[in-house]
Amino acid sequence: MVSPAPSPFTPLSIGPVRLATNLLLAPIAGYCDLAFRLICREQGGVGLACTDLLSPQGLLRGTATSLDLARTSDEDKPVGMQLYGSDPALMAEGALWAVQHGATVVDINMGCPVDKVTKKDGGSRLLCIPDCAVQIARACARVLEPFGVPLTCKMRLGWFDDQPVALWLAPRLIDAGAKAITVHGRTTVQKFSGVVNHDGIARVVEAVGNHCKAAGHSIPVIGNGDVREPQDAIEMIRKTGCAGVMIGRGALSTPWLFRDAWSLMTTGAKPPEPTVAEKIAIIKRYMHYMLAFRDEHYCMYQSRRRISWFGKRLGKELDDRGRPVGCKPLKEAVRKAQTPAEVYDALDRFVAGELRGGEIDQEATAY
Repeated sequence: MVSPAPSPFTPLSIGPVRLATNLLLAPIAGYCDLAFRLICREQGGVGLACTDLLSPQGLLRGTATSLDLARTSDEDKPVGMQLYGSDPALMAEGALWAVQHGATVVDINMGCPVDKVTKKDGGSRLLCIPDCAVQIARACARVLEPFGVPLTCKMRLGWFDDQPVALWLAPRLIDAGAKAITVHGRTTVQKFSGVVNHDGIARVVEAVGNHCKAAGHSIPVIGNGDVREPQDAIEMIRKTGCAGVMIGRGALSTPWLFRDAWSLMTTGAKPPEPTVAEKIAIIKRYMHYMLAFRDEHYCMYQSRRRISWFGKRLGKELDDRGRPVGCKPLKEAVRKAQTPAEVYDALDRFVAGELRGGEIDQEATAY
């Protein structure tokens, strides 16, 4: 086990990029659109937010889906753009595209366990073809270096539970030019089952630390996995010795998680839980951005998808007898809504005390 530095709760630097905190929003496939990144930033505590997974082919061809996933703005900074694929030359072209379109950091996905990605030798499949992973890192780092944009790599511990590839691959990626390594504390075969392996992350931190010490430089390792509450971020750092924490699905229900975690790290106190009205205002803000950046169809699609996640915190509100109020009627109203106006109306009714009740379902409790 690696002992953390005396003062581990400090802002993170990735190459020449100094972040405001050491907390990062993960590139969550299907969820990390610009609208969501902005509402997380507005709550505070976000050091870096990452885009959804980006296909270099899609970016270079200018496909509508890829361009939308890569969309950013002046308020969305610093931003990491994450690429996935297995062709070093194509990935380097994608990295160049990213830096030319506003990326503060470019990340290589070596951790996605989804079949449609791994079947094309992308994502965590690169852990099984490490030479290719190193070639990709080297090609991308070479393209980014003239711009001063750092390359990072996000990986899992390995493909199989008994083969901790990250232990020896992370140092090789650093030699190839990576300025930070993010480790999700699970293997590919686990996907999102079980619990995060803090010891596994700690061993990668130790391996990278020893490698960098011998080379005379320092590269941060960022821990990822099962951060659902502010204390989880602190435990990640204390148990692994990592320099920063990347938060993924925990933020989907709690966009203010970064704010709370950073406050707890730096002041020892967690801000009060947002009120019902404040939580509903965050949802409305997200809808506002969806309508501004996309269209009504997209807004309605995402509202129906997201209400279970947002409802996790809304349903836990307590009534005057200390019992969870539940929000099943609200979820149903949002799912049945045909227009944004109907969604806004349902949210207003919830604030007014309506559309409450029902058991707290478990739809969005899996991490």
